[in-house]
Amino acid sequence: MATTATDNPVRPSGGGAAFLKNNLREYGLLISLIAIMLFFQIMTDGTLFQPLNLTNLILQNSYIIVMALGMLLVIVAGHIDLSVGSVSGFVGAVAAVLMVQLKMHFVPATIICLVVGGIIGAAQGYWVAFYKIPAFIVTLAGMLVFKGLALAVLQGSSVGPFPANFQLLSTGFIPDPFSGENLRILSMAIGLVMAGALLFTQIRSRADRLRHGMDTEPQAFFIVKILVFAGMIAAFTYMLSTYRGLPNVLIVMLLLMLVYDFVTSKTTVGRRIYALGGNEKAARLSGINTQRLTFYTFINMGVLSALAGLIFAARLNTATPKAGLGFELDVIAACFIGGASASGGVGKVLGAVIGAFIMGVMNNGMSIMGIGIDYQQVIKGLVLLAAVCVDVYNKNK
Repeated sequence: MATTATDNPVRPSGGGAAFLKNNLREYGLLISLIAIMLFFQIMTDGTLFQPLNLTNLILQNSYIIVMALGMLLVIVAGHIDLSVGSVSGFVGAVAAVLMVQLKMHFVPATIICLVVGGIIGAAQGYWVAFYKIPAFIVTLAGMLVFKGLALAVLQGSSVGPFPANFQLLSTGFIPDPFSGENLRILSMAIGLVMAGALLFTQIRSRADRLRHGMDTEPQAFFIVKILVFAGMIAAFTYMLSTYRGLPNVLIVMLLLMLVYDFVTSKTTVGRRIYALGGNEKAARLSGINTQRLTFYTFINMGVLSALAGLIFAARLNTATPKAGLGFELDVIAACFIGGASASGGVGKVLGAVIGAFIMGVMNNGMSIMGIGIDYQQVIKGLVLLAAVCVDVYNKNK
């Protein structure tokens, strides 16, 4: 009787060592994050993993992660956006004018700000997609334009404070109806549900791949990976639950991560974006409307930049002319450190998030250790260069 692919599922050749070598980018990134966190945990005498510091780590990097999700799609599509920091600062200024000076309710003001971000993304994407002007030039011009507009809108001074309800976007925490004193029970329950959901989805996904005869990781690697991930989620949630619980902005980040991971890995639009970045001419000849797809990626980037600007303004409780300064560097670095290719077509949502956390942990850890901002910039620059060198090395192999 003839055998089928399902009867003999394909296994990675060479065993575990070969699998790890072929997937060094994915596993190496996670190992790097764990190693960096353990390093700074030791060097800071246990300060890094304290609940208060972990909460601050999330709040300090939330807007970077939000923008990294949009930047990942732009980079995968083969472009770059240098204006994200200025756009987020400008949108924060618009929010301050609407909520503080004009006394508008925060809900319609937030919607208006997100629409403004989408319009800005569309304006920049129009020149890139339909007139083929390099994104580097268009967004460099946008960076200057919106930095100037933020100054004009705020008239050179800070505007605040924001309404208390709006501040909850970045400084609020999930309420605990169970009134846990030393442990926020609802937050802990949410964390355990997330860990359980991860185990279920990963096991189901592996079973589907095996059933269809697709290549998959060795069982030992799979078990270790999901247990490490689930354990990290449970431990991380427990530490946050002993302080004030899960921050509201963390829930926003998780929802966005799930949505963008689904879009990039499970939808036709996601596959087309990767095809666009891999080979634009081939994608166009295969029937993909590459101009419209590029246009949409920049609109998406504009909306997420606006959301990041709102999160930052809510956390700072004021809009300042210097808001957003240097954000674009951290966002782009997070994507490249997370495995995105500078030539387009390669990158994952989880990688961009891990890259953002690597940058965040480095910033936080070096600040606790008392390392000056000058040397912090040097170290971050070297890490970014090393990440791109690894990407080029792997590509040439």
